[in-house]
Amino acid sequence: MEQKKKPIALPIIIAIICISFSAIFVKWSHAPATIISMYRMVFASILILPFVWIYRKEFKKLVMRDWLLLCFSGLFLALHFGLWFGSLKLTTVASSTIILTLQPVVALIGGFILYKERTSKTSLLFISIAIIGAVMIGWGDLAISKQAIIGDILSFLSVVAVVGYLLIGQSIVRNVSHWIYSFSVFSFAALFLIIYNVLTSVPLFHYNTREWGIFLLLAIFPTVAHVIFNWLLNYINTTTVSMSVLGEPVGASILAVILLGEKLTAWQLIGGVFVIISVFLYLLRQRQPVTLQ
Repeated sequence: MEQKKKPIALPIIIAIICISFSAIFVKWSHAPATIISMYRMVFASILILPFVWIYRKEFKKLVMRDWLLLCFSGLFLALHFGLWFGSLKLTTVASSTIILTLQPVVALIGGFILYKERTSKTSLLFISIAIIGAVMIGWGDLAISKQAIIGDILSFLSVVAVVGYLLIGQSIVRNVSHWIYSFSVFSFAALFLIIYNVLTSVPLFHYNTREWGIFLLLAIFPTVAHVIFNWLLNYINTTTVSMSVLGEPVGASILAVILLGEKLTAWQLIGGVFVIISVFLYLLRQRQPVTLQ
């Protein structure tokens, strides 16, 4: 058992660094958010093609209902990236990425609405603290500009979208490998973004070499992180992997200060600490599920 723990720390650090750079790449790009999102999905689909080819026979397992769910899942994923990347154009990296950590909170609310799932009073307390922290971040951003608070709202809506993506896709991923699932959803997301950009007359190709490099890096770094997290499931449980993702806002905020010269207000710092700690404790609590009657 002790041997299994040895390779864990370094891969987790590498994965957190990889996903932390995502927000930085978006900030560096001058392309529209929907274009960045589109090429993020297109290049990610291409990158995982070798693995998709290995598991290609699993496509035969998919029935019409599965394809419809994959399609809607892709739509929500497209909305997630479009909204989040749009958020990063308006607010700070710290605010946008910290709000993303509210995903477990939104997932719990979605689970309650759709499946009548219940949780403990302690978990509800952690969730309440996380929401207070998010409000504090918004208050701090309001002092910066009205655009910043709009960015916070877009980031939160992107969380709602990604939870929708996960809730829709959770039944399909049990039937096929995550490579087939990811490729299908990525491809549908890319298709929806292409359609949106064409209908709204957003230029698809007129970008310089620097922008194309950012599009590619934006696909590579998060994809590497997701592969590492999937590999880590051989050694640690899903909750632990989820908690490690909380390192993203910390890493991204540090990189934003160093590479982008962003500054954090006291409200952002305090609210960020509230969100990260409360979500961490909430996820830790999920190892001991208790039903609230």
